Amino acid sequence: MRIGSVRSQPTRPEQTAAQARDALMALADPAKAKFLAGFFKTGKGQYGEGDRFLGINVPSIRKVAKFFHNLPLPDCEELLQSEYNDARLLALIILVNHYEKGNDQIQGLVFETYLKRRQFVNNWNLVDASAPYIAGGHLLRRSRVMLYQLGQSKSLWDRRIAIVATFAFIRQDDFVDTLRITEQLLGDQHDLIHKACGWMLREVGKRNQPVLEQFLRQFYRQMPRTTLRYAIERFTPAVRNAYLAGEIA
Repeated sequence: MRIGSVRSQPTRPEQTAAQARDALMALADPAKAKFLAGFFKTGKGQYGEGDRFLGINVPSIRKVAKFFHNLPLPDCEELLQSEYNDARLLALIILVNHYEKGNDQIQGLVFETYLKRRQFVNNWNLVDASAPYIAGGHLLRRSRVMLYQLGQSKSLWDRRIAIVATFAFIRQDDFVDTLRITEQLLGDQHDLIHKACGWMLREVGKRNQPVLEQFLRQFYRQMPRTTLRYAIERFTPAVRNAYLAGEIA
């Protein structure tokens, strides 16, 4: 075949943050948005104060993310700064995809972007959809000092990132940091931290119940009640009742 006879292939136009926003706006549901604003506690003085929603369910957001899976990192960063929770979640889902499929350089850039813009990871759905896969995933084979620093932050969302990121370690049967950060957070006053710690402890128990029981025997009396209830959810009724009554030695 002659070189001159080979037709050049058209290049695919680069996707943009503006296009991704437009795709979301087309799915907006004002009634659902009002419900989500209440569900995620966006009222004055509540944990999600000022957050705004377009009213798009997660499966639909994931479909948009699948279409925009090639969205460049700078556009993901731009999208992550949106006033709308739905758009921030979209950006994080795409960033998780970039991280999981990227080489070392891409993974490093995604991690840096996540840390730099983490003030926009500011509701529990955003933390839970991203922290185990980006922060936790990146620190699997690296120093985890940063998580302990986040655990001491004044930011509720930094503290939730710190504990939820350890889900990545739990999946590798590595429980040390989950237990240490939970211990660090035992005195935390926020219910969303109590729930997150209890959730992670329950996940530890799914992998290794003796490790969880050893930790509980040492700390369960000083745990927030919510943390304890979450942690012992999979125990038998009799054992759960004994923990709640303070009867476990």
